[in-house]
Amino acid sequence: MTQETTFDVAVLIGRFQPFHNGHAPLLAAALARAGHVFVVLGSAFQARNTRNPFTWEERAAMIAATLDAADAERVRFIPVRDHYDDRRWTATVVERVYAEAAKLADAPEIALAGFHKDASSDYLRQFPDWPPIPLARQGDIDATALRQTYFAAEHPGDAAEPLQRLAPPAVIRFLADWPEHLFSALRLDHQAIEAYREKWGNGPFVTVDAVVTAAAHVLLIRRGNRPGQGLLAVPGGFLEGRERVMRGAIRELREETGLAVPTPELEAALNASAVFDHPDRSQRGRILTHAHWFDLESVTPETLPEIHGADDAAEARWLPIDSLAARETEFFEDHFHILNHFLDLA
Repeated sequence: MTQETTFDVAVLIGRFQPFHNGHAPLLAAALARAGHVFVVLGSAFQARNTRNPFTWEERAAMIAATLDAADAERVRFIPVRDHYDDRRWTATVVERVYAEAAKLADAPEIALAGFHKDASSDYLRQFPDWPPIPLARQGDIDATALRQTYFAAEHPGDAAEPLQRLAPPAVIRFLADWPEHLFSALRLDHQAIEAYREKWGNGPFVTVDAVVTAAAHVLLIRRGNRPGQGLLAVPGGFLEGRERVMRGAIRELREETGLAVPTPELEAALNASAVFDHPDRSQRGRILTHAHWFDLESVTPETLPEIHGADDAAEARWLPIDSLAARETEFFEDHFHILNHFLDLA
């Protein structure tokens, strides 16, 4: 610490996918101004994807590896999931930070460290009770470009040389030593997303999804295609040109699961619908989805309708609703949060 220290806690918020040489000076400045730094790790508790390849534990480890022992003792990591709801996300961050700060002091002085780069940094305005520690931009390093360089390589170690000027040595070592099977799977996803965008552009696109519940179960698929091959998802797909959104959701439901419930019965079972339009909900582009919740109340566990995976689905399954919270990291894109919206899972 230095004589500039004026706060008990400095909060540094980011995804740090991965931690790079633009982040490191921000963390150093926060450590210079506060006795402790809370690093809030966003996009926690989700399936790996090319935008968020590293778990929050891996990111905490790579950040800690860049610090000396004394500074590492002063840094705490707070993982926060993406709620795709700004108010809920902000409330979660505030709650978690105050709970952790209460362990240090009765009335801790808390500040917010960060650089306002663009619209992606607007979250810095969502914490008016925390005085800012204004920081300048630290070079032109961008994590998106860094990840593109990484996944353009054939093997994780192949990217070490081109990334040397972009990230601390400890992070470069972490990236080079990252398991080959994880790297290879996400490299294929990266290629699929690049091909998708080249063919279709960045949108906006409109999709439809069907959340079907019956007898405390929900109908889900496992994706058959990349990106997200093998992940759990809500049945759904792209809306056709002259299609109403609910009819599109029912069509996609039948195509992917073979659910043989008559259309009038499904329409009568509609319990709620909602639009999910967060700009970052999909890596494929700007995709707005209309999700419909059909609750088949008269079905019992013994009479769950027969289903089978087809079209884009490798498998269709009825899963107990009370098992979903423990499987959050198995879901494609924001599909866990779509289910959470209707079913209050987490």
